[in-house]
This record gives sequence, structure tokens and C-alpha cells, in this order.
Amino acid sequence: MEKIWKILSDKATSTNKKLQEELTLSTPLSNILSLRGINSFENAKNFFRPEVTQLHDPFLMKGMTTAIERIEKALSANEKILVFGDYDVDGTTAVSIVYSYFKEFTDEIEYYIPDRYKEGYGISTAAIDYSEANNFTLIIALDCGIKANEKIDYANSKNIDFIICDHHLPGDVIPNAIAVLDPKQRDCDYPYKELSGAGIGFKLIQAYAKKNKLDEKECLAYLDLVVTSIAADLVPITGENRVLAFFGLQQINLNPRPAIKALLNMPLTKTEVTISTLVFGLGPRINAAGRIEHGAKAVELLVSDNDEEAVELAIAINETNAQRKDLDLGTTTEALNMLELDANTLNKKSTVVFSNHWHKGVVGIVASRLIEKYYKPTIVLTESDNKVTGSARSVKEFDVYSAIEKCSDLLDQFGGHKFAAGLTLKRENVDAFITKFEKIVAESITDDQLIPKVEIDTELELHEVTDKFVRILKQFAPHGPLNMTPTFLCKAVFDTGWGRVVGNNHLKLELFQKSNPNVRFAAMAFDKGDYINFFQKKTPMDVVFKIQETEFNGASNIQLIIEDLKISA
Repeated sequence: MEKIWKILSDKATSTNKKLQEELTLSTPLSNILSLRGINSFENAKNFFRPEVTQLHDPFLMKGMTTAIERIEKALSANEKILVFGDYDVDGTTAVSIVYSYFKEFTDEIEYYIPDRYKEGYGISTAAIDYSEANNFTLIIALDCGIKANEKIDYANSKNIDFIICDHHLPGDVIPNAIAVLDPKQRDCDYPYKELSGAGIGFKLIQAYAKKNKLDEKECLAYLDLVVTSIAADLVPITGENRVLAFFGLQQINLNPRPAIKALLNMPLTKTEVTISTLVFGLGPRINAAGRIEHGAKAVELLVSDNDEEAVELAIAINETNAQRKDLDLGTTTEALNMLELDANTLNKKSTVVFSNHWHKGVVGIVASRLIEKYYKPTIVLTESDNKVTGSARSVKEFDVYSAIEKCSDLLDQFGGHKFAAGLTLKRENVDAFITKFEKIVAESITDDQLIPKVEIDTELELHEVTDKFVRILKQFAPHGPLNMTPTFLCKAVFDTGWGRVVGNNHLKLELFQKSNPNVRFAAMAFDKGDYINFFQKKTPMDVVFKIQETEFNGASNIQLIIEDLKISA
């Protein structure tokens, strides 16, 4: 598939020579720093040396004072408190944080995760009815609720108070809850707007500790769960999130809680846990509980403080994740076969597939897989409880939510954001929806948006990759949205003659440039074995790559992980 290479440093602010000299940085590193908006020595110090003191005062968040007062009232009156949250990683980690913290102050507290299939996303009528039947008078809702106006009114009619802790974009009318914590509210002056749902939960317990003059360091013990949510929910790793992620990873690597240690099998691995480990290793396991069985299973594990119990629960969740992988693979294969048999697939600007037997829990994952093959806005639909439900995923620059919204006359329900959404509709509307969605996408998407982009931070020469360069580069971590792992372009490279195809069509090389032939680096290009002929013929190649530091027999080695390559111009 053709890809467009975009060198981002062309759009960076002009290199701050003074800052570059103060920090003794090379031009490529200075370019990367500029791309991340770091333009002063103080900003650079905060970026490279995160401190807990950089966290904002939680009482700067609108509604926090009222929320803490209501919790204090509930604790002093021994009211029953229900901690409610979504069934994904962000929701279950948020619930685990708030439930674990406040259960130290009361026995009258429970957690509640809605059933993905019976109750759906967000605050449910079933949860409110459960609260009424069991005499809960306060519900703390995490990672959801900012648009649950009708549900909050329903709870109010039953004298059940709500504290909403959400990070999604509010609607025009804020729910009539006792307190609403969401920095994205128009009149909220909280300095950082991109906290995860678990991040809002963390600010809640931090505020309680501060108000009651408790040791705030005890709140920091939950940063391992906060960083897990940051990674899995793909929120920007900038500002306060970067501080939370930095110390959360530090905690996981030094003193992991039983659940994380068990899920990652940490006693048997010595590799450092990074954001990538959480995104690809931990997040899918936690998510699997809500996708295949019930999200409460994830909370049960995450709140466990017993190693043996955690191992037992982790084994069950890992088995569920294995089942999820099988469903994912089977559904993806079936969907790809359907598209290959459709003569119109290549002519369409969107991809929509439907089967009534696919598992609802994996359709979002499958939509992402299909984009890897056909780079188009994609929706995967299945049937569940006499309704057709689905998940949408988009290409980088196209607003799929807006396109779905324009089909709202055919939908029962929809929600989400620019790049991911969910929808529900009647079976008899499926064909009409597919036709209308394709028409709307075709009228609004550009040809350029249908070509995947390879974003390159900056260009460099291989001789610039020194020990000092790599040492400073490592300090750009933790990586994630708006602070991705730096990607480099190096032009006119050659293989020393050791290049070969290994494994399943992977290319293993040793690269150099003629300007500095003695500077050589091992390189790996996954699924790029077809390019071996160019290197064997000594064709100069341009490569886009990330730098990876590996360790073997106690020695550190640098390897280039090639993202894309083409013949030099």
C-alpha cells in the first residue's frame, strides 16, 4: 500500500538555538523537542525531569469541593456508597482506584460494572434500580455519565445522589448531579484537560486526602492503575498525564501490585515495562473480561492484594483473553474474505461489513484490523438481542463520528468521537445505512485522506546516533499520543552484505552510509523481505525507522526498527 512520508520537523517552530546550546543537544534532538512544544529551559527541565510537585491542585477542578463534602457526609453517616464504572480498561482501573481507597474508611461500599450486553455503555437504569433495592444513597460514576441527563434525573427521583467523574466531552446541558468532575466543562478552570477517567478518579482521592490532611503519598500507590488507563485509553501523554505516566511506570517496574505482576507474569520476565507493554500486553487482558465475560472480573483482580489470589484470577482472565484472540482472528478472517469476494470493495470509499453471528465484544478490534488492509473509514456490524450493533474506526484525518451522525435518521443510538464510535440500529435499516454511509463518506473524504501517512520527526545521519544521542532520546519517554516514539529518516543507506530474509518475510540488515562507512547499525524491517533484492544490488535506499536499545549478555546494543523504505530519489 502506497504511503505518504511527512517530515514533521519541517513544521516545527524554528530551532531555539539558545535552548539547544543550553542543553547541548544535537539538531535532530532539538527538532524533536521543538515538535513537542518545548521552547524554554524550564519547560525542558519539567519534560526531562518530571516531579510529583508538577501535579495540579485537585481543587482547581470545578465541582471538587462539593464532591468531597458529599463523600465526607456519606462516610460520617455510614451511608452505602456504590462505585460505578465502564467495563473497559479506563473504567475498571478508575473503579479499582476509588473503591480501594475509600474502602479503607467504610465497609458500606461496593463496586458495580454494567453488563456490556444487557446494560450497554454508561450509567444504566439497572444500576440505579439495584442501588434503590439495596439502599445505596450515593453513586460515584467513573469514566461515564457526562451525558446521562435522563439517568441522573431518574436517580434523583429515587433520592440517590450522583458524583460524576468523566473525561468525555459534555453536551449542551450538564446532568443534574450533586457534583460533576470533568475538566472539559466550559467553565472548568482546571489547567489540564486530557486526564483519563482513572485520572479523574485519582484527582478525587487526592482531593480527599488533601482536605482531610491525610498522607497524599498513599494516593500515589494507585499511579500504576492510572498509567494503565492512560496507555489503554490512548489519551495524550503530555503535561500532567506525562507526570502520572512516568511515576506510574516507575511503580510498576519497582513494586507492581499483585494483579499487574500476575497478568504480565513479571516474576519470569526482566524486561522493563513501558507504555507499549501496557497497550499491547496488559490492556487487552483487562479489556477481555468486559468483552467476553464481565468487567467486574477485572476489578476483582485489580483490587486484590494477595499474590496467590491474583495469580488464580489472572489465569482465568488470560484464558478469556485467549478466547478473545480466537474470536478476533476468526472474525477478521471472515470479514476479509467477504470484502475480497465483493467486486466493489476497491471502488468504495468506506468499509462496512455485517454478519449476525459475530461476537459483539470484538467488532471494534476487527474494524481496526480491516483498516490495516483497506485504509478507509470502517464499520463492523453484528446482531445482538434483536438489534444490530457495531463499532466504527476511522483513518487518521477523517471524522467518522460526523459521518455517522448524518445517518442518524436510520439509527436508534450512536456515540463516540472523531476516530471511533459505536452505533445501534434495526436490522431492516442495515442496507439503507450502508448505502447512505458510503455516500456521505464519498462526498466528504479526500483522496489524500485515503492514503496512510508515515510521520517522521526529523532527518538524521547514522553517525549522529551516538551513545549520548540515545541516552537523551530515552528521556523523551514515556511515549504515547502527542509524544510518540521519535521516528527518523535516513537517506541513501546500504547493506554491508549481511542482509537476509528471516522468519515470516522479515528483513535483517546491517546498514551504513557511504559518507561514514565505518558507522554501522543492525536493522530489522518486519514483513519487508521483498526489498532484499534492492539491497543485494547495492541500490541506495531511504529508510524511516525508530531506534531500539536491546541488551544481550549484559551489553547494550542499538537496533533500527524500519517502519518503511523506498529507493532514494
